[in-house]
Amino acid sequence: MDRAHELDDLMEKMVATYVARNRAAGVLKAMLDETGVGFLPVIDHVTIRTLDIDRGAEPFVKLGYAYDETLQYDDWYAKVYRKVGYPALFVDQAYSDARGNTSIIPGWVNKFGDKVFHHVAVRVEDIEQAVARLQQKGVVFAGKIVGAAGGPLRQIFSAPETIDGQPFSVLELAERHRGYQGFLPPQADSLMKSSTGR
Repeated sequence: MDRAHELDDLMEKMVATYVARNRAAGVLKAMLDETGVGFLPVIDHVTIRTLDIDRGAEPFVKLGYAYDETLQYDDWYAKVYRKVGYPALFVDQAYSDARGNTSIIPGWVNKFGDKVFHHVAVRVEDIEQAVARLQQKGVVFAGKIVGAAGGPLRQIFSAPETIDGQPFSVLELAERHRGYQGFLPPQADSLMKSSTGR
């Protein structure tokens, strides 16, 4: 099997596992399947939480993803990896020194591992309309839309799915403008805080 098939298989398997365990994603997938669009073509980026970014990204790097940028926050950081034709891969971890002591990431990884997506972001044209339609189907969102109207990137997380009372995964909606493909550090940190389920 060539690397492109291996990467397709890895992405399809991890997305299917994520959708099976995240109600909001399942609702959206069913809505997209009705129109024949499907879930995979609308994925903007996928996120893995880990205790070691380079090790967490390794299966994707072996299949052609390449490092793009690092984003830094108070108690965690992330590396973004890209491969043309595939969703961006966002891999995050707590700092390994004292700065990481307040991060929620190690507890999450210890509970759920680092071989599952914490969240999948789907790209939408109109985030308010997408939120309203999903709310009509019973999806609850955490916090408010992050990012200014008309800005390069606007995002929101669904309320977290929980396992054993602990927040597990979320669905992200992402509205992008003017060809912007990056990530905005203040927004990512705000979204991280909204996914704690508190």
